[in-house]
Amino acid sequence: MSETVAHPHFADAPEARDVGGHALNPSEIAIGVVIGRTSEFFDFFVFAIASVLVFPQRIFPFVTPVTGVLYSFAIFALAFLARPFGTWLFMTIDRLHGKATKLTIALLMLGTSTVVVAFLPTYDQIGPAAIWLLALLRIGQGLAIGGSWDGLASLLAMNAPENQRGWWAMVPQLGAPFGLVVASGLFAFFHGFLPSEQFYEWGWQFPFFVAFAINVVALFARLRIVVTPEYVHQFERRELQATRVRKTLRQYSKYIIVGAFAPLASFAMFHMVTVFPLSWVDLFTDENVTHFLIIEAVGAAIGAVAIVASGILADKYGRRQLLGMTALFIAIFSGFAPSLLAQGAAGEIIYMVFGFILLGVSFGQCSGAVASNFPRNYRYTGSALVSDLAWLFGAGFAPFVALYLSYHLGLVASGLYLLSGAVGTMLALRYNNLLENRG
Repeated sequence: MSETVAHPHFADAPEARDVGGHALNPSEIAIGVVIGRTSEFFDFFVFAIASVLVFPQRIFPFVTPVTGVLYSFAIFALAFLARPFGTWLFMTIDRLHGKATKLTIALLMLGTSTVVVAFLPTYDQIGPAAIWLLALLRIGQGLAIGGSWDGLASLLAMNAPENQRGWWAMVPQLGAPFGLVVASGLFAFFHGFLPSEQFYEWGWQFPFFVAFAINVVALFARLRIVVTPEYVHQFERRELQATRVRKTLRQYSKYIIVGAFAPLASFAMFHMVTVFPLSWVDLFTDENVTHFLIIEAVGAAIGAVAIVASGILADKYGRRQLLGMTALFIAIFSGFAPSLLAQGAAGEIIYMVFGFILLGVSFGQCSGAVASNFPRNYRYTGSALVSDLAWLFGAGFAPFVALYLSYHLGLVASGLYLLSGAVGTMLALRYNNLLENRG
């Protein structure tokens, strides 16, 4: 085998090799991170799209269509409530049995919780038990996502040179648009080419089947890196081991709170362009849902380009400065953009394109923007808790709140949730600056 030149980002770390003895480099770590994140987001988007198109008819046929979607969004939020508990549970497994065991259990749990939804009986078949089973499976997804934190993104960020941290920070975020492109494309295919009766009878199940297969691929892609002795040594050397959740919360609660609120604008925007618009178009317009799913997939692809651009902009202007600027633009966007969804196909396209551009630039840098506040030996667990709480506060209830406000007060009112996220981000970044100045 030819000699491998060590990547400059890892110049002070021992050369890492996979189980076959082949040299690994940051690009291979990035591939593992992106595959893993894509599988997680694909599972979540499959559930989200089904919450609009499928569950109201199969699980909540006894209420109006709007109420059925609201009930589905309430169940959708359960995963975000469960994530912190999943982090606590699987951090314990990590400390006792290692990352390989933790990831294997978490990803198998995620894939199983997702695929079993496809076999869920309808409300007409088993009554309220269908609702409880759907809620239980959604909680299972949330627990598993909390446990799927592998620290590879942190390893990338900690090894990146000072002038390229924004570039490497955006890499893990690409999993979100990739997952949405695949999920939207699959639903668009089956929703568009199958008669309505066949789609609701069996066509909607196929994206859930695909989810399990993607999770298996993601598991092997991540284990290939995480279980090697060389990378175990790197995690230990970089002090990226799991620490006790209670101790981390007790000692660094201020940093966790700041970290959770700093990306609120990005995470609120996340579901305002990925989940909520689909519900509005399906419930209140005559637009073709299949066409909108295609628009959503194209928008996600544009968002991926914007995420890449965020890496360049962040390294030039600073990650926190970029987050602050995008939060300001998201606040402006919240005041008028939602009303575009009522302006036909042209309005929907404008909303989705500009929404995904803003989302991409912001979301690309929102993860770990204040992670440097944590000492290295607490950064692994601290970053996981920050991610869990940011998703909970910023995105967990966004589809429900946006649909509820728009239904009762009009589309413009849905922007209030988005505005609150933008304000939260700007205040958190300001408070973080004060903490650093005091330090």
